Amino acid sequence: MKILVVDDEKDIVDLIAYNLQREGFAVVSACDGQAAWDAIRTEKPGLVVLDLMLPGISGLDVCKLIRRHAETESLPVIMLTAKSDPVDKILGLELGADDYMTKPFSVRELVARIRAVLRRSQARKDLNILPETFTYAGLEIDFPSCTVSVDKKKVSLSSREFKLLQFLTRRPGRVYSREQLLDQVWGDETFVEPRTVDVHISRLRAAIEKDKDHPIYIITVRGLGYKFADITPGQSA
Repeated sequence: MKILVVDDEKDIVDLIAYNLQREGFAVVSACDGQAAWDAIRTEKPGLVVLDLMLPGISGLDVCKLIRRHAETESLPVIMLTAKSDPVDKILGLELGADDYMTKPFSVRELVARIRAVLRRSQARKDLNILPETFTYAGLEIDFPSCTVSVDKKKVSLSSREFKLLQFLTRRPGRVYSREQLLDQVWGDETFVEPRTVDVHISRLRAAIEKDKDHPIYIITVRGLGYKFADITPGQSA
């Protein structure tokens, strides 16, 4: 994965680049807004770490350009800036930034946030290629209409329960930890504990399983997390 780091302070660029390269990322850099936009179009990065106060085109305007063009509109952007006023953060997020960090910053936290944003970005891409329906052992899901039925009987789910079911059915058989489910289904919400996942899994099972104590859809993998049942070819459509 290639990361574009945009900052007019060389020491900051070098620090971020060094740590990202240690984590296995390829890094390109730019020191002003125009160079950033040129690099986005030529280097095709997978994520941009973007300062706001740049010579020439500002970071906010670079973000606007990214979101305005079809080929870059889904490019993840993390704003990294000395502007710590909540108004600036709100503006940055409203313009399309995926995350916002202020200087001084922890490099370890920045790397963790980059990984989190990349995971969410990949999850959105995966959702975009989902088939419109999913069926397995009497369970039927219509994704566009957000409807679920079991043995032809409609089931009422909360929006969170539906998102959780949608995420798990995207890759049947793959085990997800509670932390991964929180990251993908709850996103940036604060003060959400891993125990919350267990509560929603229990509610989801109560709604869709024929016997919630012996589930056939949402399976617990002891010590690891949860998965949707393993599906062999021909079982789902």
